[in-house]
Amino acid sequence: MKGFEHIERELQDMKDAGTFRELVPIESEQAEKVTIDGRELIQLSSNNYLGLTTHPRLKLAAVKAVEKYGAGTGSVRTIAGTFNMHNDFEEKLADFKHTEATLVLQSGFTANQAVLASILSKEDVVISDELNHASIIDGIRLTKADRKIYKHVDMKSLEEALQASSDYRSRLVVTDGVFSMDGNIAPLPKIVELCEKYDAMIMVDDAHASGVLGRNGRGTVDHFDLNGRVHIQVGTLSKAVGVLGGYIASTQAVRDYLIQKGRPFLFSTSHPPAVTAACSEAIDVLIEEPELIEKLWDNTNYLKKGLKKLGFDIGLSETPITPVMVGDERRSHEFSDKLREYGVFAQGIAFPTVAKGQARVRTIVTAEHRRSTLDEALKAFKKAGKELGIIK
Repeated sequence: MKGFEHIERELQDMKDAGTFRELVPIESEQAEKVTIDGRELIQLSSNNYLGLTTHPRLKLAAVKAVEKYGAGTGSVRTIAGTFNMHNDFEEKLADFKHTEATLVLQSGFTANQAVLASILSKEDVVISDELNHASIIDGIRLTKADRKIYKHVDMKSLEEALQASSDYRSRLVVTDGVFSMDGNIAPLPKIVELCEKYDAMIMVDDAHASGVLGRNGRGTVDHFDLNGRVHIQVGTLSKAVGVLGGYIASTQAVRDYLIQKGRPFLFSTSHPPAVTAACSEAIDVLIEEPELIEKLWDNTNYLKKGLKKLGFDIGLSETPITPVMVGDERRSHEFSDKLREYGVFAQGIAFPTVAKGQARVRTIVTAEHRRSTLDEALKAFKKAGKELGIIK
């Protein structure tokens, strides 16, 4: 159709540069191994940290909810789409997060947009880490507040931004708890100290820390014993929790305000019963089966040690997110393709998801991986890495 020529040219440029990627359909459940094109491959690209996507308790809870309440809710929550189970789950989640209240939205992405676009005005300023997630960046774009960017996890840069913004009604510092592409953890105690020193609020996006860090997976705030000192926590229900959605954990006032003003909440149909019931069951699993998190960290340390021993550069990762740094965009995708040839599904990540020249194959280990499976994966990394000259 005429009119899309500029899009077609840009797509062709991506193909010429070797960065264009097709969607890869998975033909099986999300587990330590998945079936793609009829082949069984080791899955190292999923956010299914604890294996909860297939946990029997979550599956049973989802089925029971469908049988009792149906497949959907039929409305947005402010009109007719709030079921008792929605409120019950949010109360359970608030208790789990040690906050006054929570509000659940369709995704972590929309949760960030709802907060940033709603609670800030032209009288305020938002101060953001330069490597924050795209959902934070897009949320900031939707606000009328001024914005300042500080250098990645650089506390001197953050303090300078706070010092230069004393005239605003309120200042909101926003950071990822765990940075999704590098796997490093934000220095949250230092950030909180600076925010308290300069009377600023702090918001933490704990998408990749929920279910991974803190007691029973409560996140980075709990990990650093900062409960009650962080104003807003945003997280996801679609990674370690294993289902779908995002949440905002804060005060009752913030919850009430977002119900009135948060456009992603106001204009999106509520989660279907199966999703809400499975998410609620996942919180119980986090509390009652802590061995899953222990297994996740055992596997994480094993894979990191193996990749380092082979000579790969895994950056500064401190979490199950372990990037294998390549640098060149085309080469990172070639590496990913070669790994797939040798039985490992680990996706290449390149610009614009990461900065140019910082391409990598990002791996995420889970609690489901057996030691023998990780050994298979390491053999594939060694073979592919040597063939492409990434390691000697």
